[in-house]
Amino acid sequence: MAGKIITISRQFGSGGRTVGKLVSEKLGIPLYDKELVEKVALESGFVPQFVEENGEHAPGKTFLSYAFAPQGVPGVMNGMSTADFLWAIQCRAILQIAEQGPCVIVGRNSDYVLKDRADCLHAFIHADLAFRADRIVRLYGESEKSPEARLQEKDKRRSVNYQHYTGRTWGASENYDICLNTARIGIEAAADIIASLAKS
Repeated sequence: MAGKIITISRQFGSGGRTVGKLVSEKLGIPLYDKELVEKVALESGFVPQFVEENGEHAPGKTFLSYAFAPQGVPGVMNGMSTADFLWAIQCRAILQIAEQGPCVIVGRNSDYVLKDRADCLHAFIHADLAFRADRIVRLYGESEKSPEARLQEKDKRRSVNYQHYTGRTWGASENYDICLNTARIGIEAAADIIASLAKS
C-alpha cells in the first residue's frame, strides 16, 4: 500500500494527534497539525486561535446553522462566508503541503481533500467514550461541562463540518484505509501499525 502522505482523522480525545506525532517521528517525515493551522492563519489573515476553532467546525451544531452563518461581503473574502473562505484556504494549503513530499497531516478533512492521490494512507482513530473522557480530563482538566458533553459537542461539530464540505459521513470506515481503536490497542501500537503500512 502506498502511504507516503498520511492523513489522521480522529475522534476528540482518542489520541489521534499523538498518533500523528509518533508516526511522523517513526518515519522521519514532517507533521502538519498546529503547523497547518499556522499556515492557514497566515494565508487567510485570521489569528491561529480562530482557525483552530473554526477550521474543522461548523459555524453551529446543526446543518441549519450554515443558513445563519455570516455571509461574505462583495470584495471581501471573495464574497464567501467566513466558513467557506476558511475551507478554500485550508484545501489549498493541504494540496500545497502534499506536493512538497511525504508528511503526516492531522485533521482538517485532509482525507477528503487528498482522496484522489494514490500515494496517501488515510487513517481514522477512535475510542470508546470512557477512554476518551478520562483522557481529556487528564490532558485538559475539568470544565463546567462534563467530559462526555465536551466530547459529544466537539465530535458533532466535526461531523457536521465534514458532511457539509465533503458530502460524506465522518468516521465511516469506507472513507479511510484503516480505522484503529486506541482504547483497545493503545496509542503507540496504532502509530506502529500506521508507520508499518506506510513503509510497505
